[in-house]
Amino acid sequence: MASSAAQPVRTPSDTSARAEGAWPVATPAFWAGLGLLVLVFGALFYRWFYRQGELSFDRLDDWGHAFVIPVISGYFVWRNRDRLHETAPCVFWPGLAPFLLGIWAYFFSVVVVRNHMAEGFSVLLALFGLTLLLMGPGVMRWLFLPIGYLVFGITLAEKIMIEITFQLQLLASEGAWVMLGAIGLFSGFDVDLQGNTLYILRGGETIPLNVAEACSGMRMVVAFYALSVWVALTWNKEWWQRIALFLLAGPVAVFMNMIRVAALGIASLFDADLATGQAHTLIGTLLLIPSLGLYLGISWMLNRIISSPDADGAKPPAKGGGS
Repeated sequence: MASSAAQPVRTPSDTSARAEGAWPVATPAFWAGLGLLVLVFGALFYRWFYRQGELSFDRLDDWGHAFVIPVISGYFVWRNRDRLHETAPCVFWPGLAPFLLGIWAYFFSVVVVRNHMAEGFSVLLALFGLTLLLMGPGVMRWLFLPIGYLVFGITLAEKIMIEITFQLQLLASEGAWVMLGAIGLFSGFDVDLQGNTLYILRGGETIPLNVAEACSGMRMVVAFYALSVWVALTWNKEWWQRIALFLLAGPVAVFMNMIRVAALGIASLFDADLATGQAHTLIGTLLLIPSLGLYLGISWMLNRIISSPDADGAKPPAKGGGS
């Protein structure tokens, strides 16, 4: 009887080795190709990247967080590094459609619409299409969120900013008027509200406090929505908790901005200059700390409302043996 050749036994380590080998080997040629791809993409959309950096730097109070958004997006990629390593990339030709559409939409936004926000959305669409084209839907499953998260780094259109900012100014004025009115009952001053200007009356002195665009809280709202996604995906496990955190981001930001304006009103009782200039910016920045603490506290409470058996350390019942 002829002896048969022994068949190799496939082990889990062999499977993982094949999965690891699915990604291109990081040779100098690979890094050169990747670097060239990044340079071409950056050159294609250089105008938008330069303008976004300029807007964010010139208006740090409103859009300074745009510099942090790519870092958090990179954290999401790093967090899923094991899943990405186990997923084989592949060329997916349907991804060419959103890539070309993004390029066309970008140039249309530059030449016809002339809208920076529309340009930014077009850049993200092109990035999504390029990633889908080169990596395939398997990898895109884990990169969709990091790419989508970059939307928080796009400056909103001026028309949208004006509409939203005006409403936020009124909310901040009315909320601070109620808070200062309650404090004034015990501190010997009155507060009057006319439009978006508060008038603090103490004795025969009238101290005006104008809730300008800088005090509207727009930057806090956008920053809190960006923060809500990071906190929800990092700290919370249940989808209902994540949705609740996202929905609460706006109200929490508006409430904390009311407190900010009220704090500026109290400060103006001691020195009117504390409500303007660098002191105004410093007080607003310091109040971001309790704002963050309040939001993280809400996340902690949501985790305690309904706890899963795993979180309580409960062990699943042992299965009965049998053959």
